Amino acid sequence: MIGTKDDCCFLNLLFMKENTVTEFESHQDFWNFSFKVQRKNRYLLGEFEREFLKKLVATSETRRGGIRKGAALWRAQVGYTTRTIRHPEYDEKYEEECPYPPERMLPLHGQGSEGRANPVGIAYLYLSNKKKTAMAEVRPWLGAPISLALFEVKRDLKVIDCSSDEKKSIIYFKKPEPKVREGCVWASVNEAFSKPINPNDPIAQYVPTQIIAELFRAEGFDGIVYKSSLEEEGHNVVLFDFSCVRMVKCTLYKLASIGAWNFKQSTNDFFVKEETQASQ
Repeated sequence: MIGTKDDCCFLNLLFMKENTVTEFESHQDFWNFSFKVQRKNRYLLGEFEREFLKKLVATSETRRGGIRKGAALWRAQVGYTTRTIRHPEYDEKYEEECPYPPERMLPLHGQGSEGRANPVGIAYLYLSNKKKTAMAEVRPWLGAPISLALFEVKRDLKVIDCSSDEKKSIIYFKKPEPKVREGCVWASVNEAFSKPINPNDPIAQYVPTQIIAELFRAEGFDGIVYKSSLEEEGHNVVLFDFSCVRMVKCTLYKLASIGAWNFKQSTNDFFVKEETQASQ
């Protein structure tokens, strides 16, 4: 019946597990889904889009992973702040560069900018498993100052790991087997999340991954893991609730060379007390 409560949100349709077909029709189903939600229907999804999302949930079983309590994750921001220092021998003051404070290294609630996983106004936390990956992801220029924060995971997290499927440039002259189609679809999902954000990109390009992120958030996951396209061995993590991590310290770096992402620490660390974060 049109107009019922269940019609108000497409995610409600995803919980109808019975008689769900788990095989993707094509290895290009993700790109077909992307085209439709960008160019056709964005808020009231059609049958193909709803079925695609059901299949994505059904085939996510082998891609469900975790991040253990105590794990270290990194977040970078281009820029720095300053503090006033008094010279120990002379009665003079000078400004010293230092990394951003804790409140600047976390997104503001209700003020999230448009991202691969989050729409404007909804803040998610983007992190990396390696410090070099985190700094490369902000695409700094030579000599750019970078505030790099270390975060500690406060509890075991349940995540969807898109990074296990490798993207392969293969032309299929006939329809591949179901498992091959599944791998291609998930590799395309990983590729879409991994694509670096360009401020000049049309916002509609983010819609497919934003829908997928909201889908798995509704399924009870804490975040999504995907490969970095800028640092070969690095992985990125987007967390839906950033109260599940705490900031441990922050350091200021500068990009020394571009080719190998060579970063040089330029100040001492500052460490964050737990009670400081709790009071924010």
